[in-house]
Amino acid sequence: MLARLLAVTIDAHDAARLAQFWADVLGREVVEDAGGTLLPGDDTQLSLRFVPSRAEKVVPNRIHLHLTSTSHADQQQRVATALGLGAAHLDVGQLPEEEHIVLADPEGNEFCVIEPGNAFLAGCGLLGELTCDGTREVGLFWSEALGWPLVWDQDQETAIQSPHGGTKIAWGGPPVAPKEVRNRLRFDLAPAGGDQQAEVDRLISLGATRLEVGEDGSVVLADPDGNEFCVRGN
Repeated sequence: MLARLLAVTIDAHDAARLAQFWADVLGREVVEDAGGTLLPGDDTQLSLRFVPSRAEKVVPNRIHLHLTSTSHADQQQRVATALGLGAAHLDVGQLPEEEHIVLADPEGNEFCVIEPGNAFLAGCGLLGELTCDGTREVGLFWSEALGWPLVWDQDQETAIQSPHGGTKIAWGGPPVAPKEVRNRLRFDLAPAGGDQQAEVDRLISLGATRLEVGEDGSVVLADPDGNEFCVRGN
């Protein structure tokens, strides 16, 4: 049995406001659940969960979202919608000839609206990709952890995708910036077969490190690059 990726959990000073921003950007509904404020996805589009946190954003996120577009007009409309909801343009050193548009959400989390015709994200849906800082080793780890096949493995860059298709998760390879603080965006897993301890043991055997047990009984682990993630209880 393999772990199931329940959601990408995002720390937020105002979880309700940030969840509503992303609900409006992605065209989803907001659902309150015990783990936070949830934007449910489906088999091909990852769920997003927003949880309250007082931590300040001090470094660029190791994970950020890539949204797709179907035409130049659609790209511009998505950008305009996000800006109208509280996003801002962001300069991360992108070149003038690059066609993607870099933004920050109302709490400074980086995301991109990708240009139309991007072949790598064709057919991936609106939330086309989670792009991550990370080594090839961590891409291989997550492929094994989730049972998602590698769809890219070249020049130390890797990407995986659910067997159902949809959102890809990609790692850009070295150099990887040193990890200084807890990640604001993290993966939230359901245990394989409902057995939390067995799933934790399996993930450790693949290269994860056990960090702590949360107040809700979830087990916090770190992947081979030190990124925190959570295995929830039954």
